[in-house]
Amino acid sequence: MSGLIGKKIGMTSLYNADGQALACTVIQAGPCVVTQVRSEEKDGYKAIQLGFGEKKEKNTSQPLIGHFKKANTTPKQKLVEFKEFEVEHELGTSLSVQDIFEEGEFVDVVGSAKGRGFQGVVKRHGFGGVGGQTHGQHNRARHPGSIGACSFPSRVFKGIRMGGRMGNNRVKIQNLRILKVIPEQNILVVSGSVPGSKNSFLIIEK
Repeated sequence: MSGLIGKKIGMTSLYNADGQALACTVIQAGPCVVTQVRSEEKDGYKAIQLGFGEKKEKNTSQPLIGHFKKANTTPKQKLVEFKEFEVEHELGTSLSVQDIFEEGEFVDVVGSAKGRGFQGVVKRHGFGGVGGQTHGQHNRARHPGSIGACSFPSRVFKGIRMGGRMGNNRVKIQNLRILKVIPEQNILVVSGSVPGSKNSFLIIEK
C-alpha cells in the first residue's frame, strides 16, 4: 500500500469530454520525507514512515527533534506509517505527487470528519421526531422518546441511540478517481468529496 500525506485545499468542478461538470476535491499531496524505515529484522514488519508539513523546532519535543535529525530533515507536523510500500526508499528521501500517483488511478482517502459537537437524535441518528403539532402534543417535536422500561429491566440497555458528540471521527472514502496531477505545485485533483475541513490532513492510499 503506497501513499502520501496531504492537505485538503477545497472543492471545485471540472468538465469531462461530454461537457458534464464533475465535482472534485483539490488536495496538496506531499512533498513527504521518509523519516523512518521499519524492517523485518528490527521491528518485525516492513513499513516506511512519512512526514509532511513544516513545524517550528521550538514546538517539537527533544526526542522527535533527534528522530528528524536522523533522517536529516526538519521537524514535520504529521507522521504516518505506510505498510508494504511498493518501492523501497532510503531514509531522508523526498517523495512528491508524481512519484506515487498517475491520472486515471483510483485511490482511498482517509481524513477526520468535521466535528459537529453535541447533537440530538434527529441529526445524529435520523430519528423522525413526533410529527404533527396536534392532539395536545407539546414540546416533544425532536425528542428521543422512551429509552427503556421503568420496572423491568429498570436500566438503559447499552447501545441505545441518544444525543451526543457527533463527527470528528476517522473516515475512509474508497475508489476516488484521480482526475488531474499537477506536479509543479504537488496538487492532486480527485473526483467527489473527502472528509474533513479545509486545511485538514489527509492520507491518500493507493
